[in-house]
Amino acid sequence: MRASGASEVASRPTNATATVPTAQPPLQLSLQFADARHRSVLGRSKVARWLRAALAAPASITVRLVGEEEGLALNTQWRGQDHATNVLTFAYASQPEVEADLVLCAPVVEREAEAQGTSLEAHYAHLLVHGALHAQGFDHEKPAQAQRMEARETALLMHLGFADPYSLSLRRQSMAPASSAPPRSRRR
Repeated sequence: MRASGASEVASRPTNATATVPTAQPPLQLSLQFADARHRSVLGRSKVARWLRAALAAPASITVRLVGEEEGLALNTQWRGQDHATNVLTFAYASQPEVEADLVLCAPVVEREAEAQGTSLEAHYAHLLVHGALHAQGFDHEKPAQAQRMEARETALLMHLGFADPYSLSLRRQSMAPASSAPPRSRRR
């Protein structure tokens, strides 16, 4: 277990452009539903396609959908924040293979999608791309980092057929920023 968060990963992706890669690297995906309310929206092939689009290297990623209680417990434990957040990224390695757990809190994602006037599918796609980028060293703590990450997310999501998640209509909504957290011991 590392003590630093995904936002403090030392190595950064070298391809900082907003272009979308054409080749998609292999992905070993574990999809877990502790909260199954959106299982029908998150088909395995969709989730894999969204994640692969964001990956620059082969990856082993666990995606876990949780309820409010588990989301709150994890965000409190790893980020010291007393609320459930939309996505937590637990990054273990970014090279030569990306290894990460992405934890999404289904009730938070649902509330945000409704507040933004976007579909659950589009919001989940955005948060999975966002988490996969965090797992590869992208961050949004500083303005320049945020601009680079948002441009990458926008390009990827538009390539996947979704609208720009940072458009003015969505920015007016009160969405808590997607988050990253220090990794915990990996479940296999």
